[in-house]
Amino acid sequence: MKAMLALEDGRTFPCRSFTGPGETWGEVVFNTSMTGYQEILTDPSYRGQMVTMTYPLIGNYGVNPEDVESDRIQVSAFIIREYQDFPSNFRSTSTLADYLKKQGVLGIEALDTRALTRHIRNTGAMRGYISTEDLDPSSLVKRTLETPAMTGQDLVGSVTTEMLYRWIDGKPVKFDQDKTPLGSNIWKQKKKHSVVAMDFGIKYNILRYLESKDCEVVVVPASTSADTIKSMAPDGIFLSNGPGDPEPVTYAVDTIRALIGFRPMFGICLGNQLLGLALGGKTFKLKFGHRGGNQPVQNLATGCVEITAQNHGFAIDTDSMKGINIEVTHINLNDNTFEGFRHLEHPAFAVQYHPEASPGPHDASYLFDAFKKMMKG
Repeated sequence: MKAMLALEDGRTFPCRSFTGPGETWGEVVFNTSMTGYQEILTDPSYRGQMVTMTYPLIGNYGVNPEDVESDRIQVSAFIIREYQDFPSNFRSTSTLADYLKKQGVLGIEALDTRALTRHIRNTGAMRGYISTEDLDPSSLVKRTLETPAMTGQDLVGSVTTEMLYRWIDGKPVKFDQDKTPLGSNIWKQKKKHSVVAMDFGIKYNILRYLESKDCEVVVVPASTSADTIKSMAPDGIFLSNGPGDPEPVTYAVDTIRALIGFRPMFGICLGNQLLGLALGGKTFKLKFGHRGGNQPVQNLATGCVEITAQNHGFAIDTDSMKGINIEVTHINLNDNTFEGFRHLEHPAFAVQYHPEASPGPHDASYLFDAFKKMMKG
């Protein structure tokens, strides 16, 4: 089925839909990972975005119920060069097309993804519109300009959990909050480290890692107050990844600011940015972001270079953190942007990249051990 992608700067790409008719919009970004498309599709950090895969053949190993990072597909659309409708993998339970169709997500192919990626790299990530119904370039560009820009949007509210839940044996488990008062008695496994995870769009693999480090985890909505979290008396607080611009998420910044110094704190991706804002720093929008499993990051304490998985369009302004009682611990070797820091007075640290990967390398998984050690005191 014929389709068209229009960008806000007037560039258009004729293509075809492999998921049937539809229309959608969002910020057009690209991911350089060679595998892991199901994890990418379900990563809440992609909320409001249409993801372009730079690897040319997608769909060849199908999809399965295990390789998910949330309870649903999060991307607005999936943009690929060539779709493979005949998956070959012993774990596959469905085709990629059927998976997208069931959740009402548009997938397009037969598009020059290399040209699209080069265009985004040169001009920056921007709004886009895909349609199988309106194939007129000028009309579609006009409709693109009527969609909201990524900057200034608080997308956390669209991905955070509505209710508290536990993470047990690799799965989310809800509990009756009317019968479970929020307080220190919420914890069941006294021999494990108790962790409150603030959900700004948390990936399941983060929770898997925390559980593997002998942590009992309770996930709370992004709007949870500092007083509520303090009443739970956890051993540690985790600040998750998430989508969109961090600066409008003022309620989370206020909560984090009130929790600094209360318990050991560990932040990833959006959690890193929100912690930076809570300390008085600023953030800015990257030209085209960091998305993929091959981003080199240097650990300044050891000099070692870690190959990392990343997915973010905003970053902490390094200059804005000067004069704050922190130490920069990691930098991105591609563009020297801010990738991690630790507080010099309070037990708190954060990184911009994803040590839990999924998909991607596991060079930075040691950070979960560092969090566990910090909770031990």
